[in-house]
Parts: sequence; C-alpha cells; structure tokens
Amino acid sequence: MAKSLYISTTNARSGKSTIVLGIMQLLLRDLQNVGFFRPIINPEEDQRDHDIDLVLSHFYLGMRYEDTYAMTRSEAKKLLNAGKQNEMIEIILNKYKELEEKYDFVLCEGIDFVEGNEAFAFEINANIAANMGCPALVVTNGHNATSDEVLSLNQMAIDNLTDKGIDIVDVMVNRVEASQTEAILATLQKELKLDAGSIHVIPENNDLTKPTVADLQKWLGAEVIYGKKAMNKAVDGYVVAAMQMDNFLNYTKEDTLVVTAGDRPDIILSAMASRLSNSYPNISGILLTGGIVPTENIQKLVEGWEGIPVPILLVKEPTYDTMQRVDHLHAWLDPNNPKKIASALGLFEAHVNTQEMRQKLIDCKSVNVTPQMFEFNLIQKAQKNRQHIVLPEGTGKRVLNACDILLRRNVCEVTLLGIEDEVKAKISQLGLDLSGAHIVEPAKSPLYDGYVQAFYEMRKAKGMTVDGARDIMSDVTYFATMMVHKGDADGMVSGSVNTTAHTIKPAFQIIKTRPEASIVSSIFLMCLKDRVLAFGDCAVNPSPNSEQLAEIAMSSAQTAKIFGVEPRVAMLSYSTGSSGKGAEVEKVIEATRIAKERAPELFLEGPIQYDAAIDPSVGKIKLPGSEVAGQATVFIFPDLNTGNNTYKAVQRSSNQVVAIGPVLQGLNKPVNDLSRGCTVPDIVNTVAITAVQAQAVKGLV
Repeated sequence: MAKSLYISTTNARSGKSTIVLGIMQLLLRDLQNVGFFRPIINPEEDQRDHDIDLVLSHFYLGMRYEDTYAMTRSEAKKLLNAGKQNEMIEIILNKYKELEEKYDFVLCEGIDFVEGNEAFAFEINANIAANMGCPALVVTNGHNATSDEVLSLNQMAIDNLTDKGIDIVDVMVNRVEASQTEAILATLQKELKLDAGSIHVIPENNDLTKPTVADLQKWLGAEVIYGKKAMNKAVDGYVVAAMQMDNFLNYTKEDTLVVTAGDRPDIILSAMASRLSNSYPNISGILLTGGIVPTENIQKLVEGWEGIPVPILLVKEPTYDTMQRVDHLHAWLDPNNPKKIASALGLFEAHVNTQEMRQKLIDCKSVNVTPQMFEFNLIQKAQKNRQHIVLPEGTGKRVLNACDILLRRNVCEVTLLGIEDEVKAKISQLGLDLSGAHIVEPAKSPLYDGYVQAFYEMRKAKGMTVDGARDIMSDVTYFATMMVHKGDADGMVSGSVNTTAHTIKPAFQIIKTRPEASIVSSIFLMCLKDRVLAFGDCAVNPSPNSEQLAEIAMSSAQTAKIFGVEPRVAMLSYSTGSSGKGAEVEKVIEATRIAKERAPELFLEGPIQYDAAIDPSVGKIKLPGSEVAGQATVFIFPDLNTGNNTYKAVQRSSNQVVAIGPVLQGLNKPVNDLSRGCTVPDIVNTVAITAVQAQAVKGLV
C-alpha cells in the first residue's frame, strides 16, 4: 500500500478543504506521524497558503510551514513558460521525498483551480501525482450540475489519471443539491468502472458555502471598528442602504450584510436597533464605505450599546468599487472558526463511509496512540450509538460553544438547563445555532413534580420534606442528576461553574454507586505523545484503605478498557516488590492481593515504583519476567496527594501531554465533573467520554 494520497479536483470551488480535513482526521486516528504537502500553492500577496494554515493549525502536525510546499504558482509558471516542466517536477519530487522519508503517510493536496483554466490545472495535477507515485482521490464540484455533467467531468479525470498509471482510491462529488444526490450517485455507480463503495456524493451545506464576516474582512482588508467577537456570523446576501431608514429596513433579511457610507448615522443606528427587535431579521453586520468614520456622538452611542453582536467594518473604497469586490467573495474554512470546521467534519463523516476509507488508506495500524488519535477515536465511539447528555450549566459561554461543536459533529443529543429566556439570549449573543439542543427550565418542566416526589421519597428518612425537595429540585444540578437517574438523560457533565462537591453530591444522593462498588473514584486519561495512560485515583478519595484501593484498581482497569486502553495495572508505592517496608507499602501489598483474588484475569503488579512500571529497562531490572513492569497502562496511586500531584506534574512537564478527566467511576450511571478552568475542547471531550460510559452501562461498548 502506498504511503500517500493525492487529492485532485476536476473543477474550481470544489470544497476540497472539507475533504482534506476529513481524510487527515481519518489518517490521524491510526497513524501518529502524518505529513501534509502541497506541490504548488497560490497564496494571496504577502499571505500564507490558506489550506496549509488550516491543516497545520487544526491538527498540530508539528511541521514547519516551509516544508509543506515545493513552490508558488508564479514560480511554477516561470518554469513551464521556459519549457522546464521536468525541472519543476524534479523540485517537487525532491521536496516530497524528504517528507516521505520522515513520515509514515503524506497527504497531498493538488493545486488550486482557477475558473476557465481547469484543463491546464488538472493536467499538471495528474503529472505531479504520477511522478510522485501517489494514488488519487478525485473531487468534483457538483453545484448546479446535472448527473451527465458530473459524469463527464469524472470520466475524463479517471481516464486521464489511469492512463498515467495512477490508482483511483475514491471519487467524491461535493456541494450537490440535496435533491440531486441520489440521482448523481446512481449515475456514477452505473457508469464509472469503480466499486460502488469508491463513490461518494456530499450535499451542499449552507454553513460552509456562506462566507462569514471574518471572511469578508480578510477579503476586503477592512478595519474592524466594533464587534470583533461576532466576526464568525454568516453572510447571506447584501443590501446597499442608499435610501431612507423606513424604506431600507424593508430590504433586510436574515444574515444580510448592510452596506452604507459612514456618514449615514440613521442607517447605522437603525440597523443595530433591528437586532433588538423581534419584528426584524438578524443582520450579520454593517460595512461602511468611503473611509468615513462615524461621528464622535454616533461612536459613543455604539460603544455604549453592549450585548448586540453586530460587527461594523470600514473600507476606504467607495460603495460601487467595494460591491464589485464583494461579488467575487466566496466562503472558505478559516482556522479560527471552529464552528465551520466542525460542520465540515460532520458533513464528511455523515456522507462518506469512513470505515471503508480507512481500510483503503492504511494497511497496518500503528501501535502508538497520540492525543489526537485518542480524541478522534473518542468522538467516533460516541457517534456510533448517540446518547443523551444533560448540561446543567446552560448559560455558560464555554458550555454553549462546546454544545455547538457536539451538535455539529453529531456526538450526542444535548439538553441545556437554565431559565429558558436567559439561555436563548446567551445563545443569540454568541451567534450560535443550537436549534438541535433541548432547553429545559426545571421549575417549568412537566418532569418537575415527579422529580420532586421521587427525591422526597429517597430522602424522607433523613428528614426531607416535600417543600424542601421542591426547593432542591429547582437546582439545575439536582434536576440534571434526577434526569439521569430516571432515564430521561443518559449522563450529565457539570463543573465549569459549579464546584466538584456540588456536581458529585447529588450523584451520591440520587444515582448512587453500583451494587459491586463501595466507593466512587476517578481516573485521568493521560494522552502522552505516543500513548494513553490511565491515572487513578487523582481526584476523589484522599486516603483509600486496602479494600478501596483494590476496588479503584479494578474500576480503573474496566474504565480504561472502555476507552481502548488495554489494562496492565501498576499498584504504585515507594517500594518495588519486597524491597521496602512500612505501613503504606503493606497497604498496597494487601490491595494487590485483594484485586488479584477478585479479578485474577487482570495483568496487575504491586507494589511497584513508577519508574519500574513505565520504563521497560528499569522494569526488567527490578521485576524481571513481570507482565506489567515497564508496560503499565493503568497507574493506581496510594493516595490523593500522590496522585493529584503526579498527574499535574506529568501534564505540565510537556505541552504535548493532554489530561482528560477526572472520569468518575463506580456510579450506576455516568456523571462527570469539569474543572472550573476547563476549555471548550475539555468540555467536548468530557461529554464524549460520558456518552461512551453511558454506552457501556447499556452494554453497547
């Protein structure tokens, strides 16, 4: 199997960036050492190549920008015009071969097409792919195209590539009208001499084809006067406001960009005011032309108008010239727009048979697991059997942004708790589309009275009253926990605002521990550069006794296995084997005995020091012949002080280490706690983990 893939297009504006993202993600699920290469780039003046920046930024490949391409289009043209095509190919090959030696797999993206020059661009792509010895994936823009037109484009491409001895891995027709997808797929499967599984048709996605205000700002080189936080708002059409305010408002539509001169304060203020009114659609932004800055009084009004996500841009050119340029603007995937990237990946995963594609791309799986591999596989596990996760902190900015990504990636079903008007206002302020999420206000929910009665029955022996239960069940965390207990949700994630105690206490009272578990404990999934380890318990139990330590070891092994970590359990101590004495060592010895007795199938060793557990050379010296020494994947710390400090030391020792957790274990149903300093990716990962745990509870893993 080749160590590379060449993505080649048949026409312009094919949306190949989406395909590049999807394929790169598939590769990184199985390979830790993947490179990216573009033989010829066509950057705007004094700018870097967009797709290279997108891939390097999103996947953190660790490559230098200069190593990812061979030459610019202008350099290639000079060589071609001088009749030096072979020299051009030689330069490209030399650059590519350097990457081929360095990486397990190199994903190559062909040159960009310019409308009216498609045949020339495709011929160059084919020659480059043939000389590099890469199999090809063909991408076609199917926007507004008939089945026959799409067939013709792909037939010519396949004939050209196969004539040059290039293997065709797949054909992907992108940006197809939803009503035409089945017809185009049927035509291609019938007429092209390819396996049915090697043809994919991907429908148009408005989230990807509409440019954002940020795209517009870059395209025009505009100055952002106000509203920098709302630059990712989509732009769907333009209205040039040259008329009076009363008439202008009749022409605004959802996501319209208002274009006007800077000396029209009536238009500026009425456009902003329309965002406060439910009677008018939400505009995407305001573009001021002619280089005219609003007067000082208007600036004061705008600066004091907080909470309205309306970006205002300024360009020097007059309105007519500006609109001429705006008409040529098209959308692209911005590295700084995670919402669009999530949409692109979700679209790819929904319409491409990723399992078959992986088999085509990779014939052997790397034994190493990078943080990105783990995160990708985690999302994929969650997607297979979507679970329902409730997020009680429904007005949190990070939670809402994470929810947006979760929905776009189709990771799980989501319920947000909070006062409904406040949640919706926050969503609008952030410019998010969370129409796929459920928003529940506990006290107004039809489930509320039943939950109150259930909690009263649970706690009445401890003095709980109905009125007390009513007050407690108005709390979003208690309500969310009861949702999980009653089966109205499959798991809960909280803690970005609330304390750990406030997250876990309701779970202790309502969900409670599994019959075989006497305690709730936790693990952190430590994603190192080349592997994933499980550290437990680093978050819950301060000083577990031998029985509890044995239980933590068995629970941690089970949890690790759920997430694809083959458990080899090290019961850590300051002593290895019989080399040391003391009460703490004796505790670990007894815990090891209990765990081996209860779970004899486990690879488990203790007491063992950390260096002997993780380093094969040390392990061979201190415990020769051990199935765990030097190979441990699950590390059980003797107390919270040791565990918490060690996981943080490992995490902070390298910026390549990702610590995911704490992942709680021992409860009847999954509840997980976030750090109050958590990031949006932390929340996404924790929700995905909770969804996978919920699958395990149902026997789906």
